Amino acid sequence: MVALENGTVLAGQTRAAKDALKAARTVVIKVGSALLVDEQNNAINHAWLTGISEDIAALKSSGASVIVVSSGAIALGSLNLGLNQKTLQLEEKQAAAAAGQVTLAHAWMTALATHNIQTAQILLSPDDTETRRRHLNARATMTTLLSLGAVPVVNENDTVATAEIRFGDNDRLAARVAAMLGADMLVLLSDVDGLYTVNPHDDKNAEHIATVTSITPDIMNMAGTANASYASGGMVTKLEAARIATSAGCSMIICNGRDPHPLTAIDAGARNTIFTAEASPPTARKKWIAGALSPKGKLVIDNGAITALRKGRSLLPAGVTTIGGNFERGDLIAVESRDGIVIGHGLSAYSAKDAARIKGHKSSEIEALLGYRGRDELIHADNIVMNDNGVASDEERQ
Repeated sequence: MVALENGTVLAGQTRAAKDALKAARTVVIKVGSALLVDEQNNAINHAWLTGISEDIAALKSSGASVIVVSSGAIALGSLNLGLNQKTLQLEEKQAAAAAGQVTLAHAWMTALATHNIQTAQILLSPDDTETRRRHLNARATMTTLLSLGAVPVVNENDTVATAEIRFGDNDRLAARVAAMLGADMLVLLSDVDGLYTVNPHDDKNAEHIATVTSITPDIMNMAGTANASYASGGMVTKLEAARIATSAGCSMIICNGRDPHPLTAIDAGARNTIFTAEASPPTARKKWIAGALSPKGKLVIDNGAITALRKGRSLLPAGVTTIGGNFERGDLIAVESRDGIVIGHGLSAYSAKDAARIKGHKSSEIEALLGYRGRDELIHADNIVMNDNGVASDEERQ
């Protein structure tokens, strides 16, 4: 095993991927259409789907939550409708996606039902991950499904997407889903077994990289040019996915998914590349909150609430005395003491309008005040970062 200056580890597969996958509590698995669809027989590769479903069941038995980001709708729909997938116009791709989604969802449902695992279909567009309100709604839906033991099966909403607004590939979609959910592991099942120093199809001396701890320009250059066979729809987008995932605190593995049990193969020592995250998902989110410069509004809180926040608790409506600014659910807002000192920043669970209605009230009164049952807290403990500015609560002064 040889270490390089840029933080990569060459050759000699390490235990890093195996150990990280075992330790992960929320795992996103991206499945490419080439793995799922048997084009020679114009059908789903049921043998492979059976194997990956067994791997997913094993992950869930170990206590992990699992999300699948699955390609294949356009390929399956093309087969169903008798279309040539290589020459599809945009409207034909959308029609194929609409037809194929039914087959794709049914295939996953049937395979996982064998293990008494419930599935749910989620279709996402770019706005669903980038528009804050839609991001929060999508995350809430998937989080609820995970809490109920289901496996969300996610795909891009190809039936309405256009070439200009698409994610472009499911590698990056999977990374955005992982970031959205605060996952700690993303596995890209591919037709390659990881990252190499150069394109292994062009250079027999290409060396496999087992671990990447930092995605530097040198690492990005290893993917080749955008029009190379090794890169097109492949390694370039996988490295971009790694950048998205690791910046959100989620490690990522690239491995060859053609094994009928690809996750079991990782555990058995199959070659792969792991991109390690610099921080855990909660830490990465809090670093982003702490570094944000433009809060959309503010909450003024009493000293009792300051005491609670200092102990790592959430901010409840009862401790809020004043609402300022015009913010929406999910926006970054400042938290101030009655003296006007900013003591922290957080992501609001309510809009300014709704926050003004429930401020000073108990959480049990929220439904009566707003007409719907929202969260108990105005800012959850996971979404607030406190400043070290010496502001003391009444309890701390005593």
